[in-house]
Amino acid sequence: MASSPLPLLLPLAIILMTLLTPGDMATCSDCFTQSRAAYYPNSDEQGTETGACGFGNFGATINGGDVSAASDLYRDGVGCGACYQVRCTNSNYCSDNGVTVVITDQGASDRTDFILSRRAFSHMAQTTDAAASLLALGVVDIEYRRVSCSYSNKNITFKIDENSNNPNYLAFVIWYQQGKKDFTAVQLCETQNFECKLLDRSYGAVWTTTSPPSGPLQIRMLFSDDEDETWIVPVNNIPGDWKPGYTYDSGVQVNL
Repeated sequence: MASSPLPLLLPLAIILMTLLTPGDMATCSDCFTQSRAAYYPNSDEQGTETGACGFGNFGATINGGDVSAASDLYRDGVGCGACYQVRCTNSNYCSDNGVTVVITDQGASDRTDFILSRRAFSHMAQTTDAAASLLALGVVDIEYRRVSCSYSNKNITFKIDENSNNPNYLAFVIWYQQGKKDFTAVQLCETQNFECKLLDRSYGAVWTTTSPPSGPLQIRMLFSDDEDETWIVPVNNIPGDWKPGYTYDSGVQVNL
């Protein structure tokens, strides 16, 4: 009877398992994913002011207008404000670094994960002439990965929605989301007894509540990823006489 090859295979398997660390076996958060990207064909250089995240004009101009709509990465609004490095793969036209975009809208076109602003789409190119060639293609193969959002000299900011009505209804969006984690929950706390309640995500990045507490308000944010979560407590409160359309600086920057 021929001898079994199993004893020879076992040492090889043990070596391979030794070389593969737990980090290698886990999902690689820094690895690129293959996909496709298009651009807003009827827009100006920047993004749209009517994006599904509810950012308004801020959603068109944030990050210098390097913004994007996302399909699956929109994640029912959880993906709003997230940053991605996106680079096209055609070596004749595309730069090595590509462009970093912020998700401000929802949408898909021809099996794409991203619909970039014209500005962002052009910024994937090596040169101005290469950018014109990319725009002529319309849809290109890309690779992307999640990266940390960073805004120099900017704190997380709360923008009160124009439809809010003090003291009956409060809606707001969160500007300058920082770090690499998602906003997955928001608490509204009154600052006398520090009683808090979880808010509803109305749509996109818009958080709402009826009959908000009176007096100064504290907005706490839960940053989460697949590994852990952290509640962030702002330095500054929302004043009791908050007004629709106003912005309020949280006083905090986050790098999670």
